[in-house]
Amino acid sequence: MRLLLVEDDKTLCTTLQKELESRGFAVDVAHNGVDAEFMGDEESYDIVILDLGLPQRPGLEVLANWRRKKNKLPVIILTARDSWHERIDGFKTGADDYLGKPFHIEELLMRIQALLRRTHAMTGQSLHCSDLKLDEDTQQLTINDQSTIQLTGTEFRLLRYFMLNPAKVLSKTRLVEHVYDQDFDKDSNLIEVYIRRLRKLLGKDRIVTHRGQGYVFMDTIK
Repeated sequence: MRLLLVEDDKTLCTTLQKELESRGFAVDVAHNGVDAEFMGDEESYDIVILDLGLPQRPGLEVLANWRRKKNKLPVIILTARDSWHERIDGFKTGADDYLGKPFHIEELLMRIQALLRRTHAMTGQSLHCSDLKLDEDTQQLTINDQSTIQLTGTEFRLLRYFMLNPAKVLSKTRLVEHVYDQDFDKDSNLIEVYIRRLRKLLGKDRIVTHRGQGYVFMDTIK
C-alpha cells in the first residue's frame, strides 16, 4: 500500500516514515501544502496522513481542494489534541479520520488499518483468500491453516495488494505505484522478479499473466 505523509516537522516526519516503512507501507513525503496537493492529484495513494498546520497552503485547504476536484483519497488529519474545532472542520471538509498530537505510532497504525479495512471492506487484522491468510502485523502468510511463511517486505506489500484486488487485471504500472515509493524506477523488472517468487510460494496458477495488460490474482484456483 502506498501512503502520502504530509508533515512539516521534518524530525517527526522522518521518524514516522521509518516506522511506516517497517510496517510494509511505501511512503512518499511532502513538507508543505502546495507539494502535498499536487502529489495527491498526480499520484495514486491508498491513504494520506495530512497535518493541518502546513506552510504555503494549510492542510484544510489542501483537503478542500481535493474534495472539490472529486479526489476521494482516504485522509487521516493530524491536529493538536485540544483543537476540537479543527477536527470538526476537517470532518466537514471530507476527512475520514483524525488523530490528535502528540500520538503514539501504534495508534496511528491502528487508525490506518481501520481506514483501509473500511475502504476495502476488510475484517479483522488479516486478509483471507480461500486457503491463504496474510497477517498484517507479523507480515506472515499462512497456507491451508498449516504452513506459515515469513515474507520479505516487498513480498508482503505485493501480495497484500493482490489480495485486496482479487480477479482484477492489475498492470505493472499500477502495481509499482502501490508497492513502491515515488523514487522507484518504474521501468525496473523487480515486479516480475517478485511475482515469480510469489508463484513459487503460492503455485503458478494463483497469479495469471494477461499478456499486454498485467496480472490477475485468483481468489480461488482449480
